[in-house]
Amino acid sequence: MGLFKKIASAMGRSRGNMRILVVGLDNSGKSTLIEHIKPNKASTFEATPTVGFQVQEFAKNNLNFTVIDMSGQSRYRTLWEHYFCNVHAVIFVVDSTDRVRMCVAKEELEEVLKHDEVQNSGMPILVYANKGDLPGSMSRQECADELGLSGLNDEQTPWHIEKSNALVGLGVEEGVNWLVQTLQSASGRRETTEGRRSSGSGHK
Repeated sequence: MGLFKKIASAMGRSRGNMRILVVGLDNSGKSTLIEHIKPNKASTFEATPTVGFQVQEFAKNNLNFTVIDMSGQSRYRTLWEHYFCNVHAVIFVVDSTDRVRMCVAKEELEEVLKHDEVQNSGMPILVYANKGDLPGSMSRQECADELGLSGLNDEQTPWHIEKSNALVGLGVEEGVNWLVQTLQSASGRRETTEGRRSSGSGHK
């Protein structure tokens, strides 16, 4: 089962629109990852830097998906915050071999986490530590520490780091499984809360 089919199943949605924001610095592997996980992926794909942003829309299981691949180039990163509205999940991609720019990635992730749409919604943040199978790549714990995630309240903002290689799909499925479980848990909590409210209003 592909990423988007799993997410649709987790959300229990038969129709509507699912928006996933994919962000990260340039050359982190965002576009390659999207090409690997989307339906009907091309047999070959040559990654080129996204200019500004790229929106890919497609239907899967009667659900419309909008995947927004934001450019990681510095002059475009200020655009990210304008696309958080009505987003259901954020995928943040980092190059786990690029220790020098990890501090820049941390600053950008902090901006993501400070956004009202993220803070107030409990939106899950899936971090792919890309190129994680290459020599010199950082461990998941190192990435968490470098990105400042270790001290984050994961009940308020669920987050997970998965080592990956977008070119061959290493770790992609594992990250998807976490995202699905997190969305399912959130959906279950909402249904329980709504049920209690309905029950309470019926006794008034």
